[in-house]
Amino acid sequence: MADGRLVGVVLVSHSGPVAEAVAALATALAGGGVTAPVAAAGGTRDGGHGTSAELISAAAARVDQGAGVAVLADLGSAVITVKALLAEGDELPDGTRLVDAPFVEGAVAAVVTASAGADLATVEAAAMEAYTCRKV
Repeated sequence: MADGRLVGVVLVSHSGPVAEAVAALATALAGGGVTAPVAAAGGTRDGGHGTSAELISAAAARVDQGAGVAVLADLGSAVITVKALLAEGDELPDGTRLVDAPFVEGAVAAVVTASAGADLATVEAAAMEAYTCRKV
């Protein structure tokens, strides 16, 4: 945590309600106290299913405290949209990183780790580690 600034987390889903629910779950599981800024960027501007570059950019701007932004996406075209924004270079805050992680488990790990004051690389590693959590 640089100067009290936390890594922000953006959750990109094809569904607004899914993104909001995962954000709420991750925030709740981060426990009490200071929680990293989290924003959902789900669906399209008109409430439909899909992804919106504008919603993603706005969400990243909202959570950016200068310590980096971790972006997790649910499905392929959401990933493509985030990659396109990153390639443009000026659509997302400096230090924004697309994180290759499972959406729900990765989101929880990212928010919990960011809330503990970890840097962007540590937040990314924690989210990616969620791939190794077996359920059976």
